[in-house]
Amino acid sequence: MAHTFEDLVNLERLAEQAHTAYTANPGDDTRTAWLAAADTFQAAVVEHATTEGKSRYEVEMAAKKIVRHPEAEAA
Repeated sequence: MAHTFEDLVNLERLAEQAHTAYTANPGDDTRTAWLAAADTFQAAVVEHATTEGKSRYEVEMAAKKIVRHPEAEAA
């Protein structure tokens, strides 16, 4: 299944939420969930970048920027 850029943003949000849960309550379950979400995001980035003929790094950074710095998009 090809991932849209919107899908990537949503997957990065899930990874960030999982990371927040892990830092709030470190444990094997929260760590596993965080790593699984991050792996899912990374795999989707590679797939999207390959399909679109774009740099994996640029695709990843664009998705992370929207999630981590939403104020930059609003300006």
